[in-house]
Amino acid sequence: MRTEDVLAAVGTGLWQWDEATGTVTVDARAARLLGLSGGPAEHRTSAVRACLHAADYVSLSGAVSLAYSEGTVAEALVRVVGDNGTILRTVRARVRPQGTVMTGTLHEVRGGPSRAAAQAGGGWRRAREAFLLDAGRALAEADSTAEVLRVAATLSMPGFSPDGLAVFGTDGDRLSVIGHHGQAAGTEDPFLDMPLDTDYPAALVVRTGQAVYLPSPAAYEDRFPVTWPLVKPFGRSSWAYLPLVVAGSTIGAWMAAFRDPVVFTPDERSVLTTVARMLAQALSRAHLHESERALTDGLQRTMLPARRPGIEGMAVAARYVPTGGGLQVGGDWYDVIGLPSGRTAIVIGDVQGHDVRAAGIMGQLRIALRAYAAEGHHPDAVLSRTSRFLAGLHDGLPDGPADGLRDGLREGLHDGLHAGLHADESADVRFATCLYLEADPLTGTLDVCRAGHPEPAIRLGDGTTIVRRTAGGLPLGIEPDTDYPTTRMVLEPGEVLLLCTDGLIETGGHDLETGWQRLRNVLEAGPADDLEELADSLIRAVHGPASHHTTGPLADRREDDIALVLLRRDPDGPTCAVPVRRAVLTVSQTDPGRIRATREDIRALLHDWTSADQVESAVLLVSELVTNVLVHTDEDAVLTAMVTGMPGTRRLHVEVGDRSDDMPHRRSPGEMASSGRGLMLIEELADAWGVDPRGDGKSIWFELYEATSPSAV
Repeated sequence: MRTEDVLAAVGTGLWQWDEATGTVTVDARAARLLGLSGGPAEHRTSAVRACLHAADYVSLSGAVSLAYSEGTVAEALVRVVGDNGTILRTVRARVRPQGTVMTGTLHEVRGGPSRAAAQAGGGWRRAREAFLLDAGRALAEADSTAEVLRVAATLSMPGFSPDGLAVFGTDGDRLSVIGHHGQAAGTEDPFLDMPLDTDYPAALVVRTGQAVYLPSPAAYEDRFPVTWPLVKPFGRSSWAYLPLVVAGSTIGAWMAAFRDPVVFTPDERSVLTTVARMLAQALSRAHLHESERALTDGLQRTMLPARRPGIEGMAVAARYVPTGGGLQVGGDWYDVIGLPSGRTAIVIGDVQGHDVRAAGIMGQLRIALRAYAAEGHHPDAVLSRTSRFLAGLHDGLPDGPADGLRDGLREGLHDGLHAGLHADESADVRFATCLYLEADPLTGTLDVCRAGHPEPAIRLGDGTTIVRRTAGGLPLGIEPDTDYPTTRMVLEPGEVLLLCTDGLIETGGHDLETGWQRLRNVLEAGPADDLEELADSLIRAVHGPASHHTTGPLADRREDDIALVLLRRDPDGPTCAVPVRRAVLTVSQTDPGRIRATREDIRALLHDWTSADQVESAVLLVSELVTNVLVHTDEDAVLTAMVTGMPGTRRLHVEVGDRSDDMPHRRSPGEMASSGRGLMLIEELADAWGVDPRGDGKSIWFELYEATSPSAV
């Protein structure tokens, strides 16, 4: 007997739905059940759809979509309607999708769903839609893996809700537990580090990408006997394991466990599948967000000073706040650099743009500027060389928007800067503003060079805040051979210097004038003796709380990166407003007899120095350094000597410079040698010393710190 005859004998018809051709093929029994005339035939899809109740057809389509994703059979109760819309009968439709073709059966159900049942079903669907909208909104707002898991644990599904869940991921060829809820801590241990080939539902789901539904403990034990003993103690009645799929790839599995039995109807499976899809997307977004935060932190740790800046005799506080959106890194930076001379350089700068490329250029600039500063160049030479370095990065790029920007910056430095730097951040050529200063904590002297950057502000001892006008040049990278004038100022004890990027001034719709007034009010009202609190007050005045390296979502109104540095000269530290004594001498190659005069001048400069031994050491070292210049170079020697401080705690600083680039080298002279002991003498007699390369030569310097001695004069 044929299969068709057997099915017909029990009132079951066969049908085949072909999406590719848009046709439905039915046998005689299926035709009668659908109210189609003509017996076995092929009908257009639209003709068959007209025979089905519209709401039931939508339910059938949802069941088919679910069956496609799970590789299972779709089943639904559908009402057949006549030409006038009356319900003729209710049939149970079953189809198995295979490509674009669905093959299945139709069987009449006696005493089909009543009107009340139909209305109840409509209410359930409305509840389901409301639940899915709410779940989607909650998962979309979760920005971390922990938050996603918390939201998933609180989802209350219509008519059935799991009392336990677990989210599994993969680590190579092993299953990992990302998180779980509803189980006691430690109960996940047997499932940690489980091989993917284990006879466990979650592992099977990850391997195949197909959902697994287990409506009863018997079903679980029958299908997964190996791992059933691990699950039995939890006392659950039903389980659903669904794949977490993102962009066609299975990234893990979601387990929903139920205390009460669940039969997993098509509607229930549809809800679980939809939640699994939303959960997978939310986990993927959270992972991306967490990766971005980790990358941001890594970039900041690389590009910002590794240690909190500090200068002996001065207090320093610094902040960096990136702009909002995307990777929270940008082109602003600050740095504090110890110099060979014993002084300290402070740098603050702003590369055009708020993206990763701006951050990359900033990193290169920071390294280059550090290298030039470490070579001992003066502030103007450091900025000139850095500008040439940045301009060199642009060599070979095609002409474009940057040419007009460069012309505008030449025409009007300050106005052009703010009109140009933000005009076209997509241009290949980037420019940077920068302020570089060298600070001497003993004298409070600041040598400032500025490349198109906002000027510094000083809070005076009485609380009054002024913007300190300083000479400046073009932003870095505009003209390779730009000169940068140096402005010298003195920071008195107790005064506070503010260096910042334009983000601190102009954020919130302010221009330079109103922005400075806002900052002036904060500086004058803030605590000058607590720079950390003062720095936080400045950030809060713009857009809310900040930390030392703020990276979190401070506020949506953040418009630009912010970097700031506060510098206060310690009122209780070593002070010397002006040098006590100073001598500058030049000894030319044609007049070596001046060496004797330099020795006498040093003795005169130190006539009341408390240690006679130190005076003789200074005379010997000066004679040695000047002689070395005349003997080993073809240049004149320029000697600068300065005594600073109060008697008993003074410092002698001596520099001997020349225009030769030849650096001194340590040698090993024999017993009878008459030369080669210069560096050995400096190391033995000086309290500090060094060699500073300069753009036009070098200088060798040493320092002696006054000490009481029995042989005092």
